[in-house]
Amino acid sequence: MSDSYSDSEILTFEVEETDAGTRLDAIIASKQERLSRSRFKSLIKDGQVTIQGPDQPERTIVEPNHRVNAGDQITVTLPPPEDPTPLGEDIPLEIVFEDDDLVVVNKPAGLVVHPAAGNWSGTLVNALIHHCGDSLSGIGGVRRPGIVHRLDKETSGLLVVAKNDVAHKGLSDQFADHGRSGPLVRAYMALVWGQLDKKKGTIDTQIGRSQNNRLKQKVLKVGGRQAITHYRLIEEFASEGTILASLVECRLETGRTHQIRVHMAHIGHPLIGDPEYGQGFKSKLNKLPETLARDIEERKRQALHAGLLGFVHPISGEEMIFESDMPEDLQNVMKALKKMSI
Repeated sequence: MSDSYSDSEILTFEVEETDAGTRLDAIIASKQERLSRSRFKSLIKDGQVTIQGPDQPERTIVEPNHRVNAGDQITVTLPPPEDPTPLGEDIPLEIVFEDDDLVVVNKPAGLVVHPAAGNWSGTLVNALIHHCGDSLSGIGGVRRPGIVHRLDKETSGLLVVAKNDVAHKGLSDQFADHGRSGPLVRAYMALVWGQLDKKKGTIDTQIGRSQNNRLKQKVLKVGGRQAITHYRLIEEFASEGTILASLVECRLETGRTHQIRVHMAHIGHPLIGDPEYGQGFKSKLNKLPETLARDIEERKRQALHAGLLGFVHPISGEEMIFESDMPEDLQNVMKALKKMSI
């Protein structure tokens, strides 16, 4: 889950022994078919390429003719292409609240919030443009009109969207403040592996992009941005006297990319079903009934739901609070876990 956006695509790879000594622009061009070698020359000169050697710090390379070494980790930042204006699409929406200024929706898992590389259609923005018509056009930027925060594709739950510029600014200011001086509140229900050491606590770390996988986030000792998550235990699920899973409420004080997923994995309790941050706990599936284990494995959807959203209406000043029950798929997981506890 996060309130920030990644407009650029990241290409990363490691130089193999057979490619040692190759020009930087040539080896990058060989790793994809979309952009030309001349385009990569320009990107290199613009400072969009970094190299980290096996025993060297990451550094920016601006010479296209730089010769690479075996083991070099190369990262290329590909700027976003010129984006098409999003079109309205008749996609069903669960509207929780709506007036002339904003709309609150209950997003299902699997729905991307706004158009981006690989998802130029079929997004929440496309659905909202169809639903709201011209009133949404251009609000907060053509590419993602009205969007002031987002949820990961496979995270379900509550999300508020602005319908005019005044509402957009008012909501954006509240989300930028993260509820530190106002009534903004966001709470998520998460099903995590294992038994928590403490029934409640606060995780306060720095989070930044992983050097090993630039599409993932990780807790960093140096660098990154401060990320704060408050959590409390709601329920435990046991089998033969062992706590296999826990239902946890997480409240955000910041909104970093994948924050809850990274934080819960950091304290040793990754989200059930998380394909990115829960791989080390796949063996836990062997302790579940075959049907439940197969369902979690095939769905590849982290067990995370944005169930509580509160904010001040940017026009009326009224404090608003919305709640959403766990969706059916996660309720079914909990029911199966409860049966194991009997």
